[in-house]
Amino acid sequence: MIAKYAVVEDRGKNLRVREGQVVRLDLRPGQVGDEVRYDRVLLVGGGAVRVGCPYVDGAIVRARIQEPVLKGEKVYTVRFRRRKNSRKRTGFRARYTLVKIEEVLDSHGA
Repeated sequence: MIAKYAVVEDRGKNLRVREGQVVRLDLRPGQVGDEVRYDRVLLVGGGAVRVGCPYVDGAIVRARIQEPVLKGEKVYTVRFRRRKNSRKRTGFRARYTLVKIEEVLDSHGA
């Protein structure tokens, strides 16, 4: 059996996802177990491939939040002015949400 996959648009980013996959997204509101639905599906595959123009009609990707807040690795930025004895170091940790893709639904049975 061929696994269904899709390319979805999530807040300006395109993600290739398949059923059962756990995806790390930018932080979004919600609790563990909340459903996330994507109706902006750009492509559906796993058999016959359907490409949208810009979106595939009737295609939906359902997902569930596994972990609402997950911190990424710390990234340091440094500002430095030569010969001025001026240095500044700042750290930043991006926050993410873990989402598990439950199913890729396509109304045309692709």
